[in-house]
Amino acid sequence: MTDVTSGLWNADLAPTSPAQRTWAWYHFAALWVGMVVAVPSWMLASGLIEQGMSAGQAAVTVLLGNVILLGPLLLIGHPGARYGVPFAVLARAAFGTTGARLPALARALVACGWYGIQTWIGGEALLTLLGVLVGRSLAGPPIPLLDIGPGQLAAFAIFWAIQLIFVRKGLTTIRRLETWTAPVKILVCAALVWWAIDRAGGAGPILAAPSAFAEGGPRAGQFWQVFWPSLTAMVGFWGTLALNIPDFTRFARSQRDQAIGQAVGLPPTMGLITLASVVTTSATVVIYGHAIWDPVALAGTLAGPFVLLGLIVIAIDTVSCNIAANLVCSAYDFSSLWPARISYRTGGLITACIGVVIMPWKLLASTNGYIFTWLIGYSALLGPIAGILIADYWLIRRTKLDVLALYRSEGAYHYRGGWNPAAVIAFLIGVAPNIPGFLATAFPVAFAGVPAGWTAFYAYAWFTGLFLALASYRLMMRKA
Repeated sequence: MTDVTSGLWNADLAPTSPAQRTWAWYHFAALWVGMVVAVPSWMLASGLIEQGMSAGQAAVTVLLGNVILLGPLLLIGHPGARYGVPFAVLARAAFGTTGARLPALARALVACGWYGIQTWIGGEALLTLLGVLVGRSLAGPPIPLLDIGPGQLAAFAIFWAIQLIFVRKGLTTIRRLETWTAPVKILVCAALVWWAIDRAGGAGPILAAPSAFAEGGPRAGQFWQVFWPSLTAMVGFWGTLALNIPDFTRFARSQRDQAIGQAVGLPPTMGLITLASVVTTSATVVIYGHAIWDPVALAGTLAGPFVLLGLIVIAIDTVSCNIAANLVCSAYDFSSLWPARISYRTGGLITACIGVVIMPWKLLASTNGYIFTWLIGYSALLGPIAGILIADYWLIRRTKLDVLALYRSEGAYHYRGGWNPAAVIAFLIGVAPNIPGFLATAFPVAFAGVPAGWTAFYAYAWFTGLFLALASYRLMMRKA
């Protein structure tokens, strides 16, 4: 490109050329299958069962959340397919050429968290696989401060290093890996469901298991207190991809390809993985007397060649899903912070390093930490950004963007010193009301005095954040 500011442009952030736009609808569908059929997705529904929901309640909650999310995915994916720009560049239209670093950094840090979580899961699968082969646990006693064994730490480090190999390969390799492994992962899930039904004595005992919220149950009358924050968490789970979906749709052959591919790939596949998860996790209650929500931990209780195959597939799946869902977006986002110095590969290395520092095993220590602190917590941060992007592109600009100006420091999106005050204020309006509830949930002892009303408001964090930011941004921009 010519007539651009060097500090806002590099080859990775430039609009895709016609020759680069080769993704058909089935590539997007396969991408979603590859990302959905993964351990974190499995843990969504299984975690709800562990929280007390019945199989049906958990399945409906997960599926409803993903149907809701499909709307923002298609809306924010549209400019990527139309103009060929990634999320970090698209955000400049609303936040300003400098201000776009705010949402880019927020999204990148969340992706780093997810990258660490996925790396931990892959390392656990690797360690469990080795433990099955030698016939004993290789975790070892917990290391002070880290709270994990030396075997777990070593497996985490090895899996972390393995993934760095793929950082150098780019999106083409990931697309191929997802396309070829997607059918295998579906077969493994089907086999696990078959095992669960067989061991539980049929589907009857599984589906007949009552909800803990039913009359006479241990949590009777508390269903809605769990349902609403759970629904928010389900939306927030892929709310990360709802922001950076332009990183993928910029390679689409057409709007039709990205729209059909996402519609075919996300809700149906999420429905299938949810069904497999709730059936299997409910079966573990019948078989073992308690819910085992982690499929890696479940695999460690089994034996035979199926276990080895399953753990190998989990490891391969974690690599492809982690890079596609987390590393790609954060690499672009970090690159946008300093385009002249940070390339896509350098951004990927930054992501990998931060993913270690956050100690992801602590986030997965319980379903409460995973669902109600991690998922809802970052949804409160990302929901407002999604609302601002939708309002700016669809309501203010009516899908019209000046692409060249996105790469010019003195262009139409410079605003005030590179920042759009309306976007920053709208972002704060969307985030601020959820902070008290987050603190009370994440640190219940230190913030025990937070009024219950704020905690209840926090249960809808993604929804309230999106709509507050969308409405306030539109109002301020119309008056500007």
